[in-house]
Amino acid sequence: MIVAPQPEAVEAGAMVLERGGNAIDAAIACAFVQGVVDPQMCGIGGFGSMQVYMPSRGVHEIVEFYGKASLSAREDMWTSKLVGQSRDGFAYLLDGNINEIGYLAACTPGSVKGYDHVLGRFGTMDWSDVIAPALDQARRGFMVRPHVHWYWSLDQKSSGQINTVDKLRYSRTGREIYFRPDGSLKRPGDIVTNPDLANTLERLMRGGADLFYTGEIAEEIADDMVRNGGLISREDLAAYSLSSTEPLRGDYRGYRIATSPPPGSGMSMLQLLNILENFDIAGMGHGSTEHVRHLAEAMKRMTIDKDRYMGDPAYVEVPVERLTSKAYARELADSIRAGERASVTRLDSSSRDTTHVSVIDAQGNVVALTHSLGSPSGAISDGLGFMYNGLMSRFDPRPGRAGSIAPGKRRPSSAAPTIVFKGEDPFIVIGAPGGSYIAPAVAQGIMNVIDFDMSMLEAVSAPRVVAVSNAIDVSNRITRRVTDALEADGYDVKRSWQSYPFAALHGIRIDEGRCTGGADPQRDGMALSVPAPVA
Repeated sequence: MIVAPQPEAVEAGAMVLERGGNAIDAAIACAFVQGVVDPQMCGIGGFGSMQVYMPSRGVHEIVEFYGKASLSAREDMWTSKLVGQSRDGFAYLLDGNINEIGYLAACTPGSVKGYDHVLGRFGTMDWSDVIAPALDQARRGFMVRPHVHWYWSLDQKSSGQINTVDKLRYSRTGREIYFRPDGSLKRPGDIVTNPDLANTLERLMRGGADLFYTGEIAEEIADDMVRNGGLISREDLAAYSLSSTEPLRGDYRGYRIATSPPPGSGMSMLQLLNILENFDIAGMGHGSTEHVRHLAEAMKRMTIDKDRYMGDPAYVEVPVERLTSKAYARELADSIRAGERASVTRLDSSSRDTTHVSVIDAQGNVVALTHSLGSPSGAISDGLGFMYNGLMSRFDPRPGRAGSIAPGKRRPSSAAPTIVFKGEDPFIVIGAPGGSYIAPAVAQGIMNVIDFDMSMLEAVSAPRVVAVSNAIDVSNRITRRVTDALEADGYDVKRSWQSYPFAALHGIRIDEGRCTGGADPQRDGMALSVPAPVA
């Protein structure tokens, strides 16, 4: 089974499985297509992390191919330009938005290196075979889907951030491919063709991933960065390296959990589960006043620790053991039980730009892959066709902090690709796009299955809440009597106009060898079950 937010990408991955490819082959084929059909969510100008579980080979690891700040970056380079912070803590706002739009916004991309590394170590298919579906899709173009258009049209000006439509207009390529001849933004059902991206994918297919980091494409990227005042250099691309690490492990009500360690957000997701394990969540009733209040207070405590400690462990000490300990969780739970209210501090002065794929094959190999642009920068080098990430806006411009800028540093990621085990076997494969909302959403998805015995489709579709600021943000399907009661108790509640907001869960549930999937209705995706190949 394969589940992802883009139907075209799911189909490409399913066809790989049908041809006898394994979960890794399918995930990478899916990922390349996602970069074509959802090009502001991910792509070869982006980054990600991937959990790989292959029981027959004794493999279980997290492959991290996060974006890195240029080696020329400095901790205090933007201190004087700091304006504020988005309410959810996802972005730092600078004068002129120079860390969000344009060439200065980009970190060194890791996706091409990550895809190549994982395929070479764990896959069974050739590099050219897994790129072929994306190349074909890029040549044919893709049809604008509802969520793609919604994201393109999103108005973020009130938050101080740049609207996506302005990023689409930033480059020559963007103006040519994303707009109609009359200058209006393309609409659902319109076709986007990107011949430059097709050419780049064909070059990568023939020349391999090294072309992107030390070959002709690297030279073209670096030269364009110089022309436009960007930070990424030949040295940055040639020096880029990824990392492989053990999953961060925990448990929830007897189920073992494996997720992404820092700078990924699996730590925060585990901390949230550990706090809530101290309460009878099922007994509260899903979406009740007490359920929402307990979720919110636990999330605020998680957020305070994330803001204070989360960073690249190669640069800062992240107290993972303490933050994910059951004893610490009990302390936080006791403060909630005592009626204490946590307060999240933000600078004065949403769905985010990421995607996910969950896969399991007939041999029991499992992949949970979350990859992203962080946010799109708008910058597209002439002739290359792909948009660069906008990761620099996620670094803290204030020196001396866990998330501060540093040369070659990995920006903290919200990704939390997760596998939950029942005994020795995978039970839940889950992850989500959604920025600061990912950890709370993944935790809620897991609790929906374990505490409320929901199917995967029910678990990813159930109304969610988030509290990564002092407000409690709720889905429009949380009943008003619940929010009225919370407001009467002094909480600041913000109701979303959306029925399915706050990250976008995509997961698989495995019961006695039978897979059932769930694609969050927030986006346009699907789950496809694939018959095992006949030997």
